[in-house]
Order: sequence, then structure tokens, then C-alpha cells
Amino acid sequence: MRSAKLGTEERRAALAALAATELDVLVIGGGVVGAGTALDAVTRGLSVGMVEARDWASGTSSRSSKLIHGGLRYLEMLDFALVREALKERGLLIERLAPHLVRPVPFLYPLTGRAWERVYAGSGVALYDAMSYSSGHGRGLPPHRHLTRRHALRIAPSLKKDALVGAIQYYDAQVDDARFVTTLVRSAASFGALVANRARVVGFLREGERVTGAVVRDEESGEQFEVKAAQVVNATGVWTDETQAMVGERGKFHVTASKGVHLVVPKDRIQSASGIILRTEKSVLFVIPWGRHWIIGTTDTAWNLDKAHPAASATDIDYVLSHVNRVLRTELTREDVEGVYAGLRPLLSGESDETSKLSREHIVAHAAPGLVVVAGGKYTTYRVMAADAVDAALHGLDRRGPASCTETVPLLGADGFPALWNSRARIAAASGLHVARIEHLLGRYGSLAEEVIALVEKDRALGQPLDGADDYLRAEIVYAASHEGAIHLDDVLARRTRISFETFDRGVSSARPAAELMAATLGWDDGRREREIAHYTAQIAAERESQLQPDDQSADAARMGVPDFS
Repeated sequence: MRSAKLGTEERRAALAALAATELDVLVIGGGVVGAGTALDAVTRGLSVGMVEARDWASGTSSRSSKLIHGGLRYLEMLDFALVREALKERGLLIERLAPHLVRPVPFLYPLTGRAWERVYAGSGVALYDAMSYSSGHGRGLPPHRHLTRRHALRIAPSLKKDALVGAIQYYDAQVDDARFVTTLVRSAASFGALVANRARVVGFLREGERVTGAVVRDEESGEQFEVKAAQVVNATGVWTDETQAMVGERGKFHVTASKGVHLVVPKDRIQSASGIILRTEKSVLFVIPWGRHWIIGTTDTAWNLDKAHPAASATDIDYVLSHVNRVLRTELTREDVEGVYAGLRPLLSGESDETSKLSREHIVAHAAPGLVVVAGGKYTTYRVMAADAVDAALHGLDRRGPASCTETVPLLGADGFPALWNSRARIAAASGLHVARIEHLLGRYGSLAEEVIALVEKDRALGQPLDGADDYLRAEIVYAASHEGAIHLDDVLARRTRISFETFDRGVSSARPAAELMAATLGWDDGRREREIAHYTAQIAAERESQLQPDDQSADAARMGVPDFS
């Protein structure tokens, strides 16, 4: 599979081809489900286009808990089918589809009761492991184990002694969610899908009652054009209802948004060799290792305000801090928080008003002739959702097509990854980069790291760390703009890298050096460069202000003080 480059020229060519081609399938939405749908459809031999109104993964798919997991709490809800399905997908991703992006991570579950809790929780985790193994793709993770309090405290010295009487340790997996979606998009493009971000659907084409395509606006140039397609797939997540409304008909189901807030703190604030999972009165709270940081979350509250930029309030932040501090010997404060991000879960509406009780199952339906809607689900099961959506599209095409083959199609960067990882010392010696840098690149790009290293070989200055964000090389900024479809500064600092929540200044000190690298790559003039820097700085200021507000309404108003770049 050839590597697909997503630069400005490639985007321009894709837009032109979309306007000139009648597609089998047009996918609306560039999150994990939309990207997965495009990959599934194109690998079945269909002609495919995909458009995204903003940036790849700019919504829910870049603001998750970064976990690939079966969902232990769904076992307690007796949703065995969902857990079994998710555990199979977890195994596929680790073992075959994306071993460079999805990796195992251990979690401690502190026990606070005596024998009854160990039996109850232990039975659940044992069933979790058994379901994983029965899927045929669970052998890559160690089994759970029971720990005494002394053993658990050796693993996690930051836990209070009186916060547990023992613990259970089990394994799940984690992923850089935004990077995974970018890789999905490039994988789809490598098979021939026409993909374009910053391309917003503003209406649908109709022939009688049948949907025959969409009207798309290039958000960079303002130009509008028509894209004809035999089937259109609405994979817009929390925007499902709004997209459906453009058809002029009521949808068969509705999607409710639930806000999840995460905090990021430096690694040295919590001494632990394992992630931690805690039970709260409403759900669960994760403490997740993330490089030189911890991600702590999440909340679960209804959100009915701006969906593009969900805001975390002071109440949300205090909620997360208060719950994690119940078990920590040294409490975390606001001053320990490097970053904050909020995402929205797309939940299928049910009879309960409590978002934590709404369904995580997905639904695929023909909302109108020619229009397939896929909604709900969870990040881990994106591939199953995508396959179901394409099955529905094929049914709408009134023709039989090949079955989904994405279970056996590794993503870009997976090919040869184990061999390259084993050769990392040799690659470091040949490239002149430290082996730690090579490990970092392999963990983000897999075998595509060779393309990033090639940039360094052409310009040694790109082998230096980015000012203000030592974890990332300057070459990664250039690569994001030249190969990964980054158009704006925020695309790079918030999604191609995660600098916007991994540094105390939220990436402000990195804004100018990153913008200068992007300017040289994308041909920005001085005015465009300065506007990008000013917009990013103002956006961060608005986010910080929103996080001081006491409630959702005032937080949303503060964040909306800075609109999207125009």
C-alpha cells in the first residue's frame, strides 16, 4: 500500500475530482466513524469521497479518553454483546491493524470492601479476560491479577493507604485518538478515496425523494460545488440531527450529546507504574498514563450548547479533582493542571434523561432513499460501525458487493513496524537522532517515521525539538502540513501533536515557531502567519477564561468569544 500524501495540492486535486466524479459513496464527517467508513467502502472496490467541515477528528474523535477498551462498566449493565464486540476490536487493533498506534496499558482497580468486593469485582474482570480470549484476539494482553494492599502500594505509592484494602490489576489499551483518525484518512486515500477537510456540506441534492449527493462549500476559498453520489453516508456524530435536518425530513432516531471533561497533569504529580480506575457515584474515573503526563477523567453530563467547542467549567474541573483526590496521598490542585479538554459523546436518545444511561450501541438506517445514517457506538468499535454503514449503502445501491475486509487491512505505518522497532538503535545511529527520538517517531507514525526522518536528513535543523514543546521535533510540524492535511496552526498544535494540552501554557510559546515552519511549507505570507498566531493565542485565552466560569452557560459564552479561523 503506497503512502498517501495529504498536502495542499492533493487537497485541491481531491476537491476538483469530487466535483467532476459521480461517486458510489460520499461520506460526510471526518471523525473515526466517517474515516473508517471511507476506508471500508474503498477497500470493497467502491468509488468513495469523504468531506469534513473542519479538521480531521476535530470533534469527539480528538477529545476522548484515548482508550481502546471493552468497557468494564458495560458488563455491570449486562451489555455482554457490546463488550465482546469491543474486546475483539481491541485485539485486532493491537495485534494486526495498528500495533504502532494502539498499545497495552495496565490499570489498578482499588478494592475498598473486604471479601465480597474482591469476589464481585474479580468475577467481572475474569469474565472480561475470558471474553477477550474467546474472541481469538486477546492473547496479546496479560491476564488480570489480584494484589494485596502492600503490593498495590508498591505499584502506586501515591495512593492513600486507607483508600484500599487490596486491588485488581488488568489490562486495556490506549491510542492517540486524533493521530489514529489521520492515519485512517490517509489509509483510505492510499486506496483511492477522495478526501478533503475544511469542506462543509451545506445542503443535499435530490431527485424526487431520493438523495443524490451534496452541496459542498470549500471553507478555505468560499467556493461551492456539487458532489453527486449514489449513496450518501451521514457519519457526523453529535451533529447527526443537524445534518439530517438539511434533508428536510425527521430522523428515525436522535443523538444526544454528553460532555466528558479530562484534565492533564505532569507525570511526577502521581507516583504510579500503572493507570488507575476509580468508581464514582455516576460512572468511573480513569487516571491514564500519557507519556510524561497523566490524563484524568471523565465527567458525564448533558450538553445542549455549542458542539464545535464544548467548554469545561470550573465546576467540571473541581469535580474531577475532588474525585481523584479522594485516593491520593498528595492532593492535586488547579496549579498542577497542565491542560484541560472537553469532548462530546454521541449517545442514542432513550427514555432516560440521564446521559450515563443512554445507549452506546450504534444504529445504521436509511433515513431517506440514498441517505444512510450511522450514529451512536464507541470509538473502539468504529470499524464495526463502518462496515454496517457500507453494508447499508450497498443495499441502497441494489447490488451485491464484497464483504468488509478491513479486519485484515493494516493501517498505514503498521507494515514492518515490529522490525523497525527492533532496529531502532540502528536507525538512530544512521539518522543522527537519539534512540529516544526514534522510539517517539515510531510510536506516532510506525513505518511512516521514515518519511519524517527523511525531512531531517534534508535539513538537520528539523531534527531539533520545537521551541516550547521538547517532546516534538520541528520536522513533525513540517510533516503535518506537507503530508497530514494540517491547514491551520490549531490543526498542528491541537491534533497532529497534542501540545495544546500537554504544556502549561497550552502551546502559546510554540505557536510562533510552529507557524513559521507551517508558513514555509504552505506558502503563507507574513499577514497569514500573524493571523494564525493571533487566532490561536486568542482561542487559548478564551478556553482559559471558560474554565474559570461556574457553569456551562457562562463557560460556553466565554469560549464562543473567539470564533473559528476565517
